[in-house]
Amino acid sequence: MRSLNARSETFPLIAPFRISRGVKTAADVVTVEISAEGHIGRGEGVPYPRYGETIESALAAIEGVRGAIEAGAGRAEINALMPPSAARNAVDCALWDLEARLAGKSVSALLGRPAVGPTPTALTVSLDTPEAMGAAALKLADAPLVKVKVDRSDPAAQIRAVRAAAPKPKLIVDPNESWTIAEVRDLQSLLVDLRVDLLEQPLPADDDAALEGFRSAVPIAADESAHVAGDLDALMAKYQVINIKLDKTGGLTAALELADAARAKGMGLMTGCMICSSLSIAPALIIAANAAFTDLDGPIWLANDRAGGVTCTRGILTPVSPELWGGA
Repeated sequence: MRSLNARSETFPLIAPFRISRGVKTAADVVTVEISAEGHIGRGEGVPYPRYGETIESALAAIEGVRGAIEAGAGRAEINALMPPSAARNAVDCALWDLEARLAGKSVSALLGRPAVGPTPTALTVSLDTPEAMGAAALKLADAPLVKVKVDRSDPAAQIRAVRAAAPKPKLIVDPNESWTIAEVRDLQSLLVDLRVDLLEQPLPADDDAALEGFRSAVPIAADESAHVAGDLDALMAKYQVINIKLDKTGGLTAALELADAARAKGMGLMTGCMICSSLSIAPALIIAANAAFTDLDGPIWLANDRAGGVTCTRGILTPVSPELWGGA
């Protein structure tokens, strides 16, 4: 017989994290533990207000499937019972972790994949004045990849400041749905001149039809517009890259399906995360192994991460310890 424990946890940040939608000073997460036969599987989800989620609603959703979980429901059954969400992500990843521990294998081994190794990740420059963003970017100048959060106030100055301070890294620009199609068009030359490698979700997800057939000089990634594999047919004419986040797909199971479907359609892969602990990052690193762009620096913003979490040196993440997630 299984037992389920679900709770909320808060991890203060080392500095405010600003994007076009607001500011975060802490990572508020839902932690799930599923116990069976002396083993505990763990998973984490980050309820996101952008998708109408709260800590309370996520915990209620998990409570709603307590009976199924404790009766032994597998991942396929849980994915049928719960919609894609942070709540389902926490449960799905806990079930993967438990399955690996019961089998005496790692999750990677269960999937027939190589063990996760050191992984380059984007390091984020959060939204601020151009001067402050340049100062932040200077500290990341040796990283392989930098992501800059911008808005509509003066994106050209924001991107210029970051590129001037960090001329070597690859660069992702993320307006978080704050631009218009006119701004996307008008900034094309600047994006090329500043060697931007990827433009992430410039338009609101419910107003991105203007991207259909638009020939961008820089690849455009769908983030808020892309959740699960069933979204791809509607996205192919608008985007060239899909940003896979487990809180959007509702777990590793659906993330693997989305990655396979996107590759089959010739779309590029990005792996992203919310501001979270390393318990969220561990399963995402499995997706990152086949992604062209990886943005998994969420735990780097925490004042204190979970024990056994990732470490990051000059933009290279080391995997979590198997004691935290993923099995032996």
